[in-house]
Amino acid sequence: MAAMAGRAAALRGSGVRFRWRTRVAAGGVRGAARDAAGRQDYDLLVIGGGSGGLACAKEAAQLGKKVAVVDYVEPSPRGTRWGLGGTCVNVGCIPKKLMHQAALLGDMIRDAPHYGWEVPQQVPHDWRKMAEAVQNHVKSLNWGHRVQLQDRKVKYFNIKASFVNEHTVCGVTKGGKETMLSAEHIVIATGGRPRYPTNIEGALEHGITSDDIFWLKESPGKTLVVGASYVALECAGFLTGLRLDTTVMIRSIPLRGFDQQMSSLVTEHMASHGTHFLRGCTPSRVKKLPDGQLQVTWKDLASGREDMGTFDTVLWAIGRVPETRSLNLEKAGVNTNPNSHKILVDAQEATSVPHIYAIGDAAEGRPELTPTAIMAGRLLAQRLCGQTSDLMDYDNVPTTVFTPLEYGCVGLSEEEAVARHGEEHVEVYHAYYKPLEFTVAERDSSQCYIKMVCLREPPQLVLGLHFLGPNAGEVTQGFALGIKCGASYRQVVQTVGIHPTCAEEVAKLRIAKRSGLDPTVTGC
Repeated sequence: MAAMAGRAAALRGSGVRFRWRTRVAAGGVRGAARDAAGRQDYDLLVIGGGSGGLACAKEAAQLGKKVAVVDYVEPSPRGTRWGLGGTCVNVGCIPKKLMHQAALLGDMIRDAPHYGWEVPQQVPHDWRKMAEAVQNHVKSLNWGHRVQLQDRKVKYFNIKASFVNEHTVCGVTKGGKETMLSAEHIVIATGGRPRYPTNIEGALEHGITSDDIFWLKESPGKTLVVGASYVALECAGFLTGLRLDTTVMIRSIPLRGFDQQMSSLVTEHMASHGTHFLRGCTPSRVKKLPDGQLQVTWKDLASGREDMGTFDTVLWAIGRVPETRSLNLEKAGVNTNPNSHKILVDAQEATSVPHIYAIGDAAEGRPELTPTAIMAGRLLAQRLCGQTSDLMDYDNVPTTVFTPLEYGCVGLSEEEAVARHGEEHVEVYHAYYKPLEFTVAERDSSQCYIKMVCLREPPQLVLGLHFLGPNAGEVTQGFALGIKCGASYRQVVQTVGIHPTCAEEVAKLRIAKRSGLDPTVTGC
């Protein structure tokens, strides 16, 4: 905390401040664009109405600035469209968590007889009813965002924007009408969209992505999920939980970028609970059969052998691409990474053009997570309004993968810690545990596992925490604060646990990996 305070003090001492400049046009009229028909002038223009963009816009407006938000959703290749709020609200975190909850309820129904509830075990699930309820909630959030912008006097334009110059964008409505907008500062928060494998025959014509799955009116039926990202595993997890025949095709490793021991346990649990896996395979063709089913041909990379299978739905979850290529960034002089097409930014979220910024998934090197985009957006607005000099800290950002057995983590993976500090300087404390809720229901807890990655030298600073089990997000969020504040292993184990909970097992970690002792928790 002292280091963070020192850094903030150093920034304040350096006189780093943003000032709103008042541009004066001929005749003394404020704003260079007001002299042209249909053009408006703003202190801040935000391109993108997702979580980060809306947070930035609302914060700046609350601090007294004249703000506009421009947002437009191109329908998916399947024709799916949605309202204001971005990926998280419409086709990401929110509908995903709700469908994950629907699947968890199915597990609870199976547990219920063990606790004395006389519940039929063959309880059918109604996809249409679930989807309608989820979609109605999402639409209420869309409306809520519209109301919030109106309450804060933020002007909202449902237009597709592209740069004309470094201070001006041209927005086009669905009907083709153009609107010119200019602003002193511009924030790009356009996020990203799912990637389609354009090299695979039939992929675009017959496949769907996470842009579509939550808006399907009918059950997807037997589904092939292609990819090993958290999106792929989360979707496959809730589809299996809803008792749909689900297969995941993985080219290399699951959850790239996450701790690989934890990733293996995640997929091991999924496989033991009904999800099928095709490992080391890549699809080569998707063909629609006369009966409407999809015939998928794939190749086993190890043997070179081709195989095929039939599915009702093929879901591509092979990564995302930033929504930057239609912005005409070159007209404003904004530089991007030529490979990722993400916008290059500095620690202040500024692009190669000092008054143009980028936050969230469209910015290079930033976590593709809603909460980081929101915080980065708010801090940027506060800096622009002279309220603070604090920068977004992207270290020790917690997150959770909402697979059937949830995986929460914060800080470094074991692999990253070893690479950064050397194996001899890293101590890993771990435990296999059994949630109390699993006991009476006789659930398998083989993959319920926790590990804390620490520096070996006293006071054993905690470098990372990894938790696999029920309510992982709730557990990880709490410990994330301590780790953010520089908690040591000693401080964690001196913390009194809440009994009986899964979270208390973190405070009870005593077995170091290097000891070779059995880390299985016995007793209560």
